[in-house]
Amino acid sequence: GGERIGAAECARGGVRMSSLAFALGAGRRAVTAARGCVVLRRCCAAKRLRDWNCRGAASLRAESSISENVSAVAGESKARSKRNVLDTLRERGLLEQVSGDADGARLRILLEQPTAVYVGFDPTADSLHLGNLLAIVVLRWFQLHGHKTIALIGGATGKVGDPSGKSAERPQLDDDTIEVNMAGVSRNIRTVLSREAPPEFAGCELTEPEFVNNGTWMGPMGFLEFLRDVGKHARVNTMLNKESVKNRLSADGEGMSFTEFTYQLLQAYDFVHLCRSKGVRVQLGGSDQWGNITAGIELARKLGVTSENTSATESGAHGEESGALFGLTFPLLTKADGKKFGKSESGAIWLSPEKLSPFSFYQNVMRTADADVITLLKRVTFEPLERIELLERELQDRPNAAQRALAEALTLMVHGKEGLEKALAATAVVAPGAAAGGTLDAELLEMVSEEMRCVELPRDQLVGCGIVDLMVKAGLQKSKGEARRLLQNGGVNVNNNRVEDVARTLDESELLGGRLVLLAAGKKNKAIVRVVSS
Repeated sequence: GGERIGAAECARGGVRMSSLAFALGAGRRAVTAARGCVVLRRCCAAKRLRDWNCRGAASLRAESSISENVSAVAGESKARSKRNVLDTLRERGLLEQVSGDADGARLRILLEQPTAVYVGFDPTADSLHLGNLLAIVVLRWFQLHGHKTIALIGGATGKVGDPSGKSAERPQLDDDTIEVNMAGVSRNIRTVLSREAPPEFAGCELTEPEFVNNGTWMGPMGFLEFLRDVGKHARVNTMLNKESVKNRLSADGEGMSFTEFTYQLLQAYDFVHLCRSKGVRVQLGGSDQWGNITAGIELARKLGVTSENTSATESGAHGEESGALFGLTFPLLTKADGKKFGKSESGAIWLSPEKLSPFSFYQNVMRTADADVITLLKRVTFEPLERIELLERELQDRPNAAQRALAEALTLMVHGKEGLEKALAATAVVAPGAAAGGTLDAELLEMVSEEMRCVELPRDQLVGCGIVDLMVKAGLQKSKGEARRLLQNGGVNVNNNRVEDVARTLDESELLGGRLVLLAAGKKNKAIVRVVSS
């Protein structure tokens, strides 16, 4: 595992010069900085505290300039990116299986240098959902650690459908639908991979993610050509032993079509093609993709395929790993009860704001159970582990603090700063006992209408209608008598403004945007009334 080697105090000028380095194994390493005059001694890392202090002497030559000190500080984040990404994945619970050997030693050697890696996404819908976010996050970790990241959008494989984890064959999609879906999926991935780097990686030079479509190389290939060049090397017994195939064949139902059965060959060929054309050495995927990933490694071996981008220098550094392909899987995003995370009772938690508003996204994440929230913070956010450990210790003393941290981190990642601000503003609107403020408008009410009771009434039944009557029409009170008593006790609000007059009616100006009004009976019982045509 990695060791952190941290800060040294400069002797002159009151300038603090910090540096982080990562060393493999248990051996001690000395780090020399600023013309070889600063010696940092090994630190003891206790529970991954935020500040890592080095004991020992630090000296700096008198002629060292301020610019050199600034460069050293900037080098701290670069040193962090030099840490092997496998260590980061392992400590966050994102490492399931690695090909080559059990402990990933061979892959670790390869990842000491910048390496091209990829993840495949099939365009089965026009947006990814929260369960798919894990694959993007893992790809992002590789990007932050200085590797070349490629997102494969399955224009070809999307026409077939991956049988992994499915009890029935996926519905066929036409070409136009697949094109629309590819654009939506690409947008989701690009949004996350282009966000500002976490503070600990600030200043690191990140490579831009590359997007490829396997339809560009699968489309021109004829059926007979595919059978000759790919199918010839596939053993049916091996294909039948893949978990995705065995599960479908053993389950009650129609079994598996030949089309689905060949999906693993298509994914295997993707790996081979990307190795040849872009020097890709590692395929990433969820644990249910292990069979498809290893099929690609095996196909490459039989075809004698190695990376054309492997330089002589790299070959010498990596020895037998030069040109070898590797697979790495991460656990599927599941809840403590074993159910997949990413779907709610009302449907999928989509990443696209056109399908699910930032407010609804935030609210869905806020409902995460205590049993799941810490695991999710580790796996799908970039929050520092020391902060996550603190939230874990405070689960009982600070209810929902961890959920709030998770919801804010994910909403910021998926919807950006503006989306998070809208989600928080909308949350304040619907909060029990929310006071009137300058943020209540039609846009916010439209957003919260996805999560709140919504009643539709014609305009002539709203404007000029008594508030007491309106509370009954909106279903907030069972009778006028109950509504009147609640109003007299100060429990009725219109657009977060308390109603004190029993005879008060709704004014036209209270329809936000000319179409919406927020009613509240007490602190928690609220409803939005929407104007509809008579």
